[in-house]
Amino acid sequence: MAAAAEVTQVPAPHRVAIFSVVAIALFMSALDGTIVATALHAIQHGLHTSINWASWVITAYAIGLVLGLSLAGHFNDRFGRRRFFIASVAVFAFASLCCGFANNIYLLIGLRVVQAAGGAGFTPSATAIVTEHFGEARDKAVGLFGSIFPIGSMTGPIFGGLFVSYWTWRGIFFVNVPIGILLIIFCLRYVPSDRDREGRAGPVDLTGMALLGAGALALMLGVSYLGEAGASASSALFIAPVIAGLVGLAWFGMHIRRVPDPFIAPRLIAGRGFGAVNVINIVYGGAVAGLLALVPFYAVDRYHISVLGSGTLLTAEGIAVITLSGLATLVLRRTGYRWPLYIGSACTAIGIAGLAIRPAGFSPYTWLAMTACVIGIGSGIAAPAGRNAGLQLAPDQSAGLAALRSSGRQVGQIAAVSITAAIIARSASPGQLQAKVFVAFAVLLLACLPVIARVPEHRGSW
Repeated sequence: MAAAAEVTQVPAPHRVAIFSVVAIALFMSALDGTIVATALHAIQHGLHTSINWASWVITAYAIGLVLGLSLAGHFNDRFGRRRFFIASVAVFAFASLCCGFANNIYLLIGLRVVQAAGGAGFTPSATAIVTEHFGEARDKAVGLFGSIFPIGSMTGPIFGGLFVSYWTWRGIFFVNVPIGILLIIFCLRYVPSDRDREGRAGPVDLTGMALLGAGALALMLGVSYLGEAGASASSALFIAPVIAGLVGLAWFGMHIRRVPDPFIAPRLIAGRGFGAVNVINIVYGGAVAGLLALVPFYAVDRYHISVLGSGTLLTAEGIAVITLSGLATLVLRRTGYRWPLYIGSACTAIGIAGLAIRPAGFSPYTWLAMTACVIGIGSGIAAPAGRNAGLQLAPDQSAGLAALRSSGRQVGQIAAVSITAAIIARSASPGQLQAKVFVAFAVLLLACLPVIARVPEHRGSW
């Protein structure tokens, strides 16, 4: 039985203030993952660079997240939840300010890594803060996190377009500075101070951190290469980093079993219950998000829907996630974890397969929007259960588990995008081939359903 987390009950009005603080931080992090996309053209011309280098502004953010998340859970426990949250916001805001003043693309790319490393601390520290101070309501609060990320992802391109159209591309970074300052002020005012047990001294597992960070980064770079035009799975540019990544991760796995105080306990990765939860989050969370990111391209190539129209296709999916995740959170104590995961995952698989069907009786736009909405319904139903299932097993490890979950989703998303891009890159009809990828992935989702039976059942409250 996992040790229960020590909880400090705070009054209900303070809970609202605390949740608002962490929610704004999570929203800001999600927003910055997509806001840059609409500004790439302006960044390219503003910094006099190529589109390939400009696109690295997005890739660098993903790299920074992977590296930052591998460390965030440990540092959050070591230095204290509130301290680490404030430090993360400060790094994010300062890096954003520097991004806004960057005068060349190479400096901007480097600063985006630093910015993402700061943003990587938001989810672990926010989860730990809620876990410690919300008492019996913590399961519902954590479940509502699933409504925040899609809002940020949906509104990012809109805000980016507004800044580029009516101000400057630098505004997409400057806007984080006043928000960051307000977050620090409100955090100091409303979030309870860290307890004495936090900030404890002790050896830091630097070797484990280095092995996990290097292994994850190398593997991500290798998989990302497959998404490049002309990429080949037989190329040394793919094989070398993948082998290095697998060796690094295997070495990390051996290392954490040998040392007395690893920064990630082995049981949190593949222990009873944890392994199933991690697989579900990678496949049904990260990989599904990666495939959804390619739906606009699919709409343009196969059905010749306009770029503007294809960009709005996922609005229905985002609204469905926001709505259903909120409802699923409210009834989680009655349904338990497994039923929402079964229903939501099956619904997601049906929606993914539906994307491949050529519509009859509907316009292509309407059909794709409907199937994307079905995917959103499935993701919304399953998300609160997937988020809470791992935390319930070890509430005292909430920060590390949140970091592990975010890292897994990021890796799953990158893998899905890169592998799909590699498959369709050489096709004369990429839209037709992408439809087959959707079908294959839907079959994979259905094949993974038995994994849900290994998720420990619980009635929501923990």
